[in-house]
This record gives sequence, structure tokens and C-alpha cells, in this order.
Amino acid sequence: MTTKKQPPAKRAPEEPAGRPENPFISTEFFSRMRDYTERDAAFSKEIKAIGDRGAGKLSTDARTAPSLEPLRGVIKKGLPLKDMFGRIVQGVESGLWEPWMAAFGFELRGVNYAKTGPRNARLALDISLASKATTVFANAGIPNWRSLVAEDCAQVQIEKPTEKTPAKAYAIFWLDGAE
Repeated sequence: MTTKKQPPAKRAPEEPAGRPENPFISTEFFSRMRDYTERDAAFSKEIKAIGDRGAGKLSTDARTAPSLEPLRGVIKKGLPLKDMFGRIVQGVESGLWEPWMAAFGFELRGVNYAKTGPRNARLALDISLASKATTVFANAGIPNWRSLVAEDCAQVQIEKPTEKTPAKAYAIFWLDGAE
């Protein structure tokens, strides 16, 4: 028996893994998968891939995010979404902001209501199975819209299902965000 300490085992330096890939970004893959998978299972797989990959933060301002282009032209409550975003940024008609956003599947999670300075609104787009935005994207021919939106957004929030509530997922965007 020796009294000398053994040198620590040398480990190969670990390379950072980076963000895992989300195969659902490919429309072709999404379409093939949907041919063989029922709706709820397909949604669960896509949300899991989105959760593993996280938010892409490619275009976090809801006014310019390419993935939200089909939504910005839709007119609800008498205005297109792009005009609603503009009015939020200007700070006018603040009492109408929440009902406007709800018509598109957005929640207004936080906003600066001060008359001066930027609004810094935090918008959460519902990307759950029963999202109001699903119809707009389906009409535009974008079946994998959840994955595309997750690449643009600033943050992804996923709430696990319980016995009484279904899974909920949100893509968080900003208006007047730090530039």
C-alpha cells in the first residue's frame, strides 16, 4: 500500500453542446410526421422539441418578427394587428389593448402605461393546441408555425398538463424592446 496520492484522472475537455436541433422547423419533416401521427401526439412532440431547443431570439420585436407576418395582416376588432401594435407603442387607447390582443391569441403580460417613454410591452402568443392563431397560420399554409414562432421569440414558456388542464405554451415577444 502506498501513501502517495494518485493524480486525478484526466478528462477530455467537454465542448459546449449548444442548442439541440428542432426537426419540426422543416415543413417537409412536419408534414411527413403528421401523416403517421395523430394530432395530440404530434403537438406533444413539437412542444417537447421547442422546449428542448428554447427560444431562438432571432427577431424578438412582434412588429418585425418574420414568423408573425401572417398574423399582422389579419383584421379583427376593426384593425389589423400591425396597427394595434403601432397604437400600443404610441400609447393611445390603452383600455382596448388587452381585448385587441386576445382576439389574436396574445396576452398582454406587462406594459409601461406611463405617458412618456417607451411602452416596453411584453406579449405572450398562445402556441398551445387550441390557440386562436392556428387558423390564421393554417390558412396561410404554415403547418409548423409553432416552431417558426419559437425561433423568433424572446422566451418560450411551457406549462405541463394536469388532470384538469391541458398543456399550455407561450412564445414571448416585446414591443419597444431594448435595441
